[in-house]
Amino acid sequence: MTTLVIVESPNKVRSIAGYLGDGYVVDSSVGHIRDLPRGADEVPAKFKGEPWARLGVDIENSFEPVYVVSADKKSQITKLKKLLKEADELVLATDEDREGEAIAWHLFDELKPTVPVRRIVFNEITREAIQRAIANPRDIDMDLVDAQETRRILDRLYGYEVSPVLWKKVMSGLSAGRVQSVATRLVVERERARMAFKVAAYWDLEATFDAGEGADPRQFPAKLHSVDGKRVATGSSFGDDGLLKSTDVVHLDAEAAGALATALNDQTFTIRSVESKPYTRRPYAPFRTTTMQQEASRKFGWGAARTMQVAQRLYEGGYITYMRTDSTTLSQTALTAARAQVRELYGAEYLPDAPRTYAGKVKNAQEAHEAIRPAGESFRTPQQVGLSGDEGKLYELVWKRTVASQMTDAKGNSVSIRIGAHATTGQDAVFAASGRTITFYGFLKAYVESGDDPDAQNDDQQTKLPNVAEGDTVTAAELGSAEHSTKPPARYTEASLIKELEDREIGRPSTYASIIGTIQNRGYVYKKGTALVPAWIAFSVVRLLEQHFSRLVDYSFTAELEDVLDEVAGGREDRVAVLQSFWTGEGEHDTGLKRLVDNLPEIDARGLATFPIGDDINLRVGRYGPYVEGPPMLPGDGGVDVPTRANVPEDLPPDELTLEKAKELLANPAGQEKSLGTHPETGLELVAKNGRFGPYVTEALPADAPKSAKPRTASLFKTMSLDSIGIDDAVKLLTLPRVVGTDVDGVEITAQNGRYGPYLKKGSDSRSLETEEQLLTLTEEQARAIYAQPKTYGRRAAAAPLKELGDDPVSGKPIVVKDGRFGMYVTDGEYNATLRKEDSLENITAERAQELLSERRAKGPAKKGGRKKAAAKKTAKKTTKKAAAKKS
Repeated sequence: MTTLVIVESPNKVRSIAGYLGDGYVVDSSVGHIRDLPRGADEVPAKFKGEPWARLGVDIENSFEPVYVVSADKKSQITKLKKLLKEADELVLATDEDREGEAIAWHLFDELKPTVPVRRIVFNEITREAIQRAIANPRDIDMDLVDAQETRRILDRLYGYEVSPVLWKKVMSGLSAGRVQSVATRLVVERERARMAFKVAAYWDLEATFDAGEGADPRQFPAKLHSVDGKRVATGSSFGDDGLLKSTDVVHLDAEAAGALATALNDQTFTIRSVESKPYTRRPYAPFRTTTMQQEASRKFGWGAARTMQVAQRLYEGGYITYMRTDSTTLSQTALTAARAQVRELYGAEYLPDAPRTYAGKVKNAQEAHEAIRPAGESFRTPQQVGLSGDEGKLYELVWKRTVASQMTDAKGNSVSIRIGAHATTGQDAVFAASGRTITFYGFLKAYVESGDDPDAQNDDQQTKLPNVAEGDTVTAAELGSAEHSTKPPARYTEASLIKELEDREIGRPSTYASIIGTIQNRGYVYKKGTALVPAWIAFSVVRLLEQHFSRLVDYSFTAELEDVLDEVAGGREDRVAVLQSFWTGEGEHDTGLKRLVDNLPEIDARGLATFPIGDDINLRVGRYGPYVEGPPMLPGDGGVDVPTRANVPEDLPPDELTLEKAKELLANPAGQEKSLGTHPETGLELVAKNGRFGPYVTEALPADAPKSAKPRTASLFKTMSLDSIGIDDAVKLLTLPRVVGTDVDGVEITAQNGRYGPYLKKGSDSRSLETEEQLLTLTEEQARAIYAQPKTYGRRAAAAPLKELGDDPVSGKPIVVKDGRFGMYVTDGEYNATLRKEDSLENITAERAQELLSERRAKGPAKKGGRKKAAAKKTAKKTTKKAAAKKS
């Protein structure tokens, strides 16, 4: 007896055939074998005259789809039919999700088998799982097939009816989609919020307190918490309009903060309260598709598509379970395997008394499926599987997350200290310090989740505070005012957009990677670093959809549609009724897709593409990209006024197109150029131009230069402009990228300016720089110092030391000059010494630095009022000047 087994991917064939042995022939469908026609040429001849033929769906006959085998799959279908003729049984072993169920049905419908047919599913490619699946076959689940068919038809109707409206009124080649349009709207709305955002400035006081000799730690930071019992305003106190949400806070400006700092000089600081609370943190749930995508983005900087490609390879290789799942459930086999590894690798104290289970947070999650975990009845450690590269990274992530999910809670203490003093003005100021210690790491011993906020403290980080008691006094080693400003809402990253879609219950885990890929490929969204930035064309598209298809891009409606599809999958809803409601609106006059399209009012295409900036300047979305248009400057031919225009750089985010920037672009339109002179070494003329991507300098090659010759070019720094740049600046810019030097192993380090800012590059290791000027000034020693620091993801690298002064004779550690909160200082890593008035970066020597550090060591702990007096005098001087200016 011969059994033909058909799987989806050809990469599974060999391993599954090996597990099944003799009597089984394994081949693949190579994904989908058929779909709705993609163009008029694919529509079968018998349907070409039908009015609905372009849709590929018979909207007049229960929305029956017309399926065609794609040209690239015809040979595979022929092969499968031939194999089926020689088989006694057909086993359809496509993936276990709805899409896999639909592929199984398509195979059945296309191959038309005359032998017995069985459907099997498995969530991992291991011998045990495959043999267990063969022993437990079932029929094709037609409810799941109906749900997938309904989804596909909905998407076809949406795309084929709405996209042509975009072609006519916005631009040809655009597309609309049931979920992609909603995802684009989310990104555009976030950018709108950033554009409307008003920055608010606020000040507070920052202090470093000294708890005295014997305290551990001796010094600790604190911030001003309240003044006279009222909380001091922080960023969260302000709305997006830049105004305070409540008047019940103290909003300090620069003058008030400086005056308060002065008034607190020489005052006694007392511990007002110490509050210590135990805390417990539970492990994170095992990975489902979206949480895996988010964590791979945070930890590795991967996009969703890359994560899924790597996960697919791991699944097909038998290393992890099926990677498209919205379940956090682990099978009993997996629970046993995870607990065994916890006991073996971490000890019995890290193993809870009973297995942990996790309630699904995803609505209508298919709990019969499993979470993503290492494959097999016993887990292999990352060392045992021996994977490297991307596969090794992702396997280790999945393994750690799964094992950690079955470990004990982490326990610790959180401490809050309030430190108070009475200012000479009579004000009562209270500072706050918070800390956290971990008394038992529990699951954190194995795995720590990363966060979206790069400034947030990870779960395994500790902030230790000294053991002080209420009534103790402390001294202020440092006390000064600090300025802050509110920040606009952060742009979405791939990870945070996926989380937003999931939180809103829009789309499915298996679709998120393709959705994000689609909105980028269509040009609606582009990446700036990891942030997703909407292009101006997306603003026009979303504006049209909101004005004329508001229901189709409504977040609630899109989420409800997912619920309806789940009802179809459960056999509780009829697919035809769902499609009819979507198409006609169930008798409602304006909600059905067909009625919306047929009754569209006159659409102002120019209005859709116009966005006012101010002062009669508009941003317009043109055929060749966005541009700004201002009032006419000079009359054109025939006396007709011609408006001034300038292209907008494609990489300029919409929220950065301010009125000032628009005027700058109009003053320096693309094509404008300025001769700077002759290069002192090459003799070539250097020219500054304003181009599509902003101002730049370039060489003017001679007329007889070979066609293969390319002039050197370099973008102007942000601090430069076409009006101010000279020949010396241009010569320096054309040295980029610049070889800074080598690292200790002789690997070359270069300084380069990229689309996302200045950076260093050493092999495949890149580090961001703080300023563009560093590209020209950074030394080999400073570059090595930057690479000596641990690499951080999702944030900029620390600034390089301003100057290096050799090793300190006392500590033996290198002395460097750094720029701190209160000015420049020298440090050997143990002690910091502020530079005096007579010191400068240019004249500071190693001997002078050693002298300053020696003085700092001799003083021991900072004395109360020392540094504060200097700050107080400075503040008082500023206050006096301001008061005098007001009087005059």
